[in-house]
Amino acid sequence: MAGRWFLAATRTLQQFAGPGAAGRDRGWTLAFSMAAQSSKGEACGSTDPPGESGPFSAEEALEHKALRLQEEVRDLTERYQKALADSEHVRRRTQKFVEDAKIFGIQSFCKDLVEIADILEKATAGETDAGDQKPTLKKVFEGLSLLQAKLQNVFAKHGLQKMTPIGDKYDPYDHEIVCHIPADGVQPGTVTLVTQNGYKLHGRTIRPAQVGVAVETQE
Repeated sequence: MAGRWFLAATRTLQQFAGPGAAGRDRGWTLAFSMAAQSSKGEACGSTDPPGESGPFSAEEALEHKALRLQEEVRDLTERYQKALADSEHVRRRTQKFVEDAKIFGIQSFCKDLVEIADILEKATAGETDAGDQKPTLKKVFEGLSLLQAKLQNVFAKHGLQKMTPIGDKYDPYDHEIVCHIPADGVQPGTVTLVTQNGYKLHGRTIRPAQVGVAVETQE
């Protein structure tokens, strides 16, 4: 449309100017041509979108997506590390339970054995002169003494330890008070009598010792 307008304007100017204005025609023609090209360039350029707006929008979208993915990766990593720590904690607790079951699984059996140890200890407690004993009783006494020593060795082998806390400080976790005794020459709270020995299995008290504890006398 601009080209047809330019040709029509050129012819009209040539008619009005006459034959002597050929030089001026070329000037007018050049001026109109440059104006038409400038107008056409501006019209074409006005319809194009901004050259830099598209790439910047895409770059911002990619950056936003990358940040969102980084946050998701960080969140998943933290969840994985927490789950791993929880599973390790459960594994350690389970291992501790298994080890305790192995060590203390014979606890009831040991409690039964200590009753036998009590009987043997009482049977060998009263000593008499060898000349007053009959040969058979002497052999029985020696056999019981040997059996009692052997039984204590078996206890020690399996972690069972006898407690005879005479002279020790009273401990409610290891001792059971059965009587109070006047504190004559000893500090109050001291164990001065043991009526029944206590036993520990691998450091854990399975039967407290029955004791008498010294107390201050009231005058």
